[in-house]
Amino acid sequence: MKSYTFPVEGMTCASCVTRVEKIIGKFDGVQNVSVNLASENVTFQTETDADINSIAAAVEEYGYKLKIVTPNKTTQIETLSTQTEKDTYYEILKRDFYLALFLTLPVFLISMLMDYEFFHHNWPFSDDYTHKILLIFTTPIIFISGKRFYTVFAKNIRHLSFEMNSLVAIGTAAAYGYSVLATLFPFEFSLDGKIPHVYFETAGVIITLILMGKLLEHRAKRKTNEAVKKLMELQPKTARVLVNGIEKEVLLETLAKDDTVVIRPGEKIPADGIIILGSSSIDESMLTGESMPVEKTISSKVIGGTINKSGSFNFRVVDIGDNTILAQIIRLVEQAQASKPPIQKLVDKVAAVFVPVVIVIAVLTFAGWIIFGSENNFITALVNFVAVLIVACPCALGLATPTAIIVGTGMGASNGILIRDGESLESAQKISTIVFDKTGTLTEGKPAVSKIVCYGIEETELIHLVASLEAKSEHPLAKAITDKAKLSNINLFEPESFQSVTGFGVTGIVNGKAIIIGTKKLLQDYSVKFASEATNEIQLSDEGKTIIYAAIEGELKGLIVLEDQLKPSSMEAVEKLKKMKIKTVMVTGDNANTAKAIAAKVNLDEFHAEVLPNQKAEIVKQLQSKSEFVAMVGDGINDAPALAQANVGIAIGTGTDVAIETAQITLIKGDLRNVAKAINLSKQTLKTIKQNLFWAFFYNLILIPLAAAGLLNPMIAALAMSLSSVSVVTNSLRLKRTKI
Repeated sequence: MKSYTFPVEGMTCASCVTRVEKIIGKFDGVQNVSVNLASENVTFQTETDADINSIAAAVEEYGYKLKIVTPNKTTQIETLSTQTEKDTYYEILKRDFYLALFLTLPVFLISMLMDYEFFHHNWPFSDDYTHKILLIFTTPIIFISGKRFYTVFAKNIRHLSFEMNSLVAIGTAAAYGYSVLATLFPFEFSLDGKIPHVYFETAGVIITLILMGKLLEHRAKRKTNEAVKKLMELQPKTARVLVNGIEKEVLLETLAKDDTVVIRPGEKIPADGIIILGSSSIDESMLTGESMPVEKTISSKVIGGTINKSGSFNFRVVDIGDNTILAQIIRLVEQAQASKPPIQKLVDKVAAVFVPVVIVIAVLTFAGWIIFGSENNFITALVNFVAVLIVACPCALGLATPTAIIVGTGMGASNGILIRDGESLESAQKISTIVFDKTGTLTEGKPAVSKIVCYGIEETELIHLVASLEAKSEHPLAKAITDKAKLSNINLFEPESFQSVTGFGVTGIVNGKAIIIGTKKLLQDYSVKFASEATNEIQLSDEGKTIIYAAIEGELKGLIVLEDQLKPSSMEAVEKLKKMKIKTVMVTGDNANTAKAIAAKVNLDEFHAEVLPNQKAEIVKQLQSKSEFVAMVGDGINDAPALAQANVGIAIGTGTDVAIETAQITLIKGDLRNVAKAINLSKQTLKTIKQNLFWAFFYNLILIPLAAAGLLNPMIAALAMSLSSVSVVTNSLRLKRTKI
């Protein structure tokens, strides 16, 4: 399945969104079309290559423009290029607004002041001549600044489709058209011999105010995407590459896999890689939300876009372009921002009929005032007809959901929480039970030596001999023992012999001594004697810890106790979830003693031990059968079936590939406190969406009847319409100040 994302120009309201989706959705093979009014993008998928030119032509027939962006080498560069084109649109909008404002001010002032006797008496021109002056000033407003509304309306009318541009075009054309006729043929429209009143100021002010609203709205919408912009800006434009021992600065686009890159203090890392020389501390906060710099040494992984704080180092490039973690994060965030939550379905249904209904109401308003109005029926009917058209605001409806989704997903990305789509963001607030995998989720996922019990030997000597033999093994438990020796700065012996006994341990000779390391059974097979040490063994086993037995020259000399260390964030995360009244459950393949010890330490509500990977999904299903809304938190590999079965799958980022497809939410650094943050973010985002939709519906339900009743001047209606859209975007921006 191939995915496409393109900017779309000319969309102004929820009706535009629905129409563009229908246009593109009619093409064979096109699926999952989603238009985002806030980001002004359309996303769709096809099984084969799409005929983009034909799709663009079909979209243009309706007055919109699909911007076909040529893919570049990196996601970031492509997105920045798109942003530049959107800035060009903003500049054109600003130019049209300033022209309209410059011409509207004299039209408005003259029209208003002519109602005052003193000004009217001292004004040097007759009413007839004044109307012609107003006509000259207003015409450029209509045909230059307001051209966008009429162009789209003209294209839409051919297809009998209507949206916000239609309302503005019909309303202003009615006011302007009547005024032109009244100016050119005054006697045909005179009442009792009086020169008829004209409404040039109404047409001019409406267009000016709506352009002002679109300008403010566009600026506000750009602010909603600041999180993605900050991510894009993390990538430097150049890199310093080591070629034959000489440093050479190259453009980022020319950077290749396996290049050696030199990084100095304060510089941004240009790509993902592995340190091969030197060490440093690196600020990864923009990608992970982790405020403390992370220490890096040789063989440590570095992420493109992060900032080197202190030392200098060289690293080998592993991933570039779209394969970097930064590019994956940007892609995931943009996909989430382009998606729609279930609550948007209501808006889409309303949007499909909103503009036609408003036009019907406006026509009925005009007819009603003509039939039942008092003196000067036509003029009153015309003014109220225009007011109804102009005050209706499908823009606010269209922006209510996507602006909140953009801000919410952006906030998540800034905190190291990647949310796959709008549905996932909406669903997270319903979670009632969270199921945690143990290894790598609640715990670090790697064993470490926690205790050493010695019998007639110094601890240092025991570790020296045991670690020297274990250095030949690749088992995770062996690595934990050798890591302990490294921490103690012990230089290991080279074993004279080594033999691995699969599933039981290792034997060999180190420094002339016979060593046996492994399970109790292995030592018993070699006739190693056990005495009073059994008490320690039983106690440690009950605590759920792994015990390695070490015998030297046929005698048991020590017990090496290993355990998978709890993540520092686990207990705090569970405590936060309990305060939110969320049930916590652990599933693990470990034995019951280990599971019980971990569950007690973390204070979990429930645990399941000795569970196979495929059985984890069954446990999730059982919880769902009890009407629980279940989230599964796991590493995204062994836990894939359970992540897929859960209502919300939350994957722990591996540090090498954050695009875990099975999960709806990915925690980049694996900090479990972010689970509670994700749920709070979901609640706050949905609350904002509901606020936006309430005010959007409330605004239209109140002001349209007022306009129909003749209680709303068209110019006030235009101002109200513009500000309603801006208020929705501004309310969404308030999310940024919310603490999650």
